[in-house]
Amino acid sequence: MDDEFRARIRAGDEGAFAELFRKHGRSVYNHCLRLGGDWSVAEDCTSLTFLEAWRLRGRADPHGGSLLPWLLGIATNVMHQRRRAAWRHHRLMQRIPTPELVPDLADEMVERLEDQERIAVVKQVLAGLRRTDREVLSLCVWAGLDYAAAGAALGVPVGTVRSRLSRARRRLDQLAEKTLAQTGNPARPDRQLPDDRTDAVRPTNRRSR
Repeated sequence: MDDEFRARIRAGDEGAFAELFRKHGRSVYNHCLRLGGDWSVAEDCTSLTFLEAWRLRGRADPHGGSLLPWLLGIATNVMHQRRRAAWRHHRLMQRIPTPELVPDLADEMVERLEDQERIAVVKQVLAGLRRTDREVLSLCVWAGLDYAAAGAALGVPVGTVRSRLSRARRRLDQLAEKTLAQTGNPARPDRQLPDDRTDAVRPTNRRSR
């Protein structure tokens, strides 16, 4: 995206924002899904990301290439805020007596069971990583950003991105082996290839929306 398009974004051009969403909406959604592991959360946070992008449009760098790193940086912050809100909600709910359980018979959930089970396995593995390492893994491996773009999205130096990604890969291998051993699954997830743009834990990420 050229400087002219960035100028339109900074000026609040609705057509430019519509184009921005068409081009990067799916990437933002996938990033939120990998960090949150829930379809509805990813949908909500994607919407919030573009609302925040509109609010912060004047802060977008007037020069540069793709605006995806800027959007993913906003999405990461949105996920941080949601986690903090969820934690506060959880603490509040712990003080309330548990209500009587009502079976959930929603038919539309049936078709998502397999995907939710796969996401649960991925979440179990990724939950063992540091939050900062998990974010770098999502940006560099799944979102396909290079070190510089990921660093720009997170506001950290390139060297920090490299070290976090290296640590995340080692830890991911250990956790994947442990999780597969616990679940009795004989299949072993593919190791991360040297190219940062290659998917990790490929079998558990078969479906992308």
